[in-house]
Amino acid sequence: MFGEMLDRIAKGDASGIIAWHPDRLARNSMDGGRVIYLIDTGVIRDLRFPTFTFEPTAQGKFMLSVMFGQSKYYSDNLGENVRRGKNHRIKNGHWPQVAPLGYVNDRNRHMVVPHPVYGPLVTKLFELYATGDYTLKDVRRIVSDLGLLGPRGRPPSDSRIQHALQNPFYYGLLRYKGEFYQGKHEPLVSQEVFDKCRVAMNDHARFKTWGVLKPFMYRGHVRCGECGSTITMEIQKGHRYLRCTKKRGQCSQKYLREEHLHEQVRQALWSVSIEEDLAGC
Repeated sequence: MFGEMLDRIAKGDASGIIAWHPDRLARNSMDGGRVIYLIDTGVIRDLRFPTFTFEPTAQGKFMLSVMFGQSKYYSDNLGENVRRGKNHRIKNGHWPQVAPLGYVNDRNRHMVVPHPVYGPLVTKLFELYATGDYTLKDVRRIVSDLGLLGPRGRPPSDSRIQHALQNPFYYGLLRYKGEFYQGKHEPLVSQEVFDKCRVAMNDHARFKTWGVLKPFMYRGHVRCGECGSTITMEIQKGHRYLRCTKKRGQCSQKYLREEHLHEQVRQALWSVSIEEDLAGC
């Protein structure tokens, strides 16, 4: 909206600005420079503040530039202090941001603690998914029916559940800006359960299908040579036929019987040889 205001002033809709303080007009160096440029070109003829008097003279513009510079310094310094404070807390094992799902920020103790109601539900979420018998939608529905709610008082979405299952925070590690730190908060699950969830998620991502998987020994290992899409299999009249899924666009490849693929693989393997002096290594 600030940019839109300056655009309207440049079009001639107004010739002055009323603001609380000059630093409100200099959120960054570009905004401050644009305001001074509009003053230099006569587009802005007056600025009014409750605690500061501005004159469109050389001295007035100089003082305005100084105040803009002070505002930029204050903003940058504040950002550095905030980052320094966050880094200090993270290195001491305390999460410096909003608590993840199942936890709550304890303002008295200045740390993250398990939520008395939602914490056990998140633990159940991990335990169910670790079995490998449930999808993300299944576990989300189960814990939502049990009463698990997000920070906004609504049931968590699939993406939020997926993010939670991939967050090492729940077994005691803090992941911050690509680095890991040992946390001092109470874990909701063990690392063993967390690792099982990761394996289950990888399996679901690799074999995302409905019903029973068709027997296909090359599943996940072959792709279409023309478009690079994955290969699927169908069974017709007792024969197994392979075809391109065409998920990456148009593809002219037709069906291929599985035994013909076996022959292609066999020929490819026969073209590979190992020297005798290396065969025994």
